Amino acid sequence: MKKGVLYVVSTPIGNLEDITARAVRILKEVDVVACEDTRKTRILLGKWGIPTRLISVHRFSEAAKSRKILRLLDEGHDVAIVSDAGTPGISDPGARLVRAAHEAGFRVTPVPGPSSVTAALSASGFDASSFVHVGFVPRKAEPRKAFFEQLCSEERTAVFFETPVRVKTTLADASPILGSRSMVLFRELTKIHEEILVGDAQQILAELRTRPSVKGEIIVVVQGAPATRREMDVTDMVKELMSEGFSGKRLAAEAQRRYGVKKGDAYRRFVEIKGERPGSGES
Repeated sequence: MKKGVLYVVSTPIGNLEDITARAVRILKEVDVVACEDTRKTRILLGKWGIPTRLISVHRFSEAAKSRKILRLLDEGHDVAIVSDAGTPGISDPGARLVRAAHEAGFRVTPVPGPSSVTAALSASGFDASSFVHVGFVPRKAEPRKAFFEQLCSEERTAVFFETPVRVKTTLADASPILGSRSMVLFRELTKIHEEILVGDAQQILAELRTRPSVKGEIIVVVQGAPATRREMDVTDMVKELMSEGFSGKRLAAEAQRRYGVKKGDAYRRFVEIKGERPGSGES
């Protein structure tokens, strides 16, 4: 008996017109559409006159529902998986089901289309020949600061998500760490109230602080570490700052701001160059 096919279908991230003709056809032809939230997907299907039956598969039910969908595929039913917006498996449920389908020997076919990550990259103006998608920013303060310290030396353009409730706090933590690193903040991408803010973390934060609240989905693209960071090793950077009169913790802070070097690494290298041990009087 013919086995079913699992289609991984990209859907609009905001504007319901951003869907491919192939995606509409596949969603009409399959026997079942597996989705995160049936209420949201039903709006999309209604827009395009698609009567296909829906099954809810969210991150809490993906393991159990995957077994049900594998049975449907085994019985010869074609299934499409969609997320609430964009491409399944990219910071959305779907990866576990797709992996299970591969392991069970079923055919998996992507139906490409919208993705908030690539949409933001395309409108950022930054080099996207190589980039890193780092997902959501950590909620707690210390992991969040560590998150941005890692981005300090990241040479690739980086993309991350944040909630409107936490975005001001996040930018406040990012500002002293990333310094003047350029970034672009996208709010409500492709939707009616779409907004794009360009600047460094402090500049964008200053604009958001003029508002009583921030609403909508947030995506931020951060420019990769500056060329000077790639062309110099930490020793060269520290020596250059020392030649300018910087020392101790002040040097470490400037190394982080200017070159994206972790303060601890810069300070340790400074101490080594000075032939001193940490805590010997430099501050």
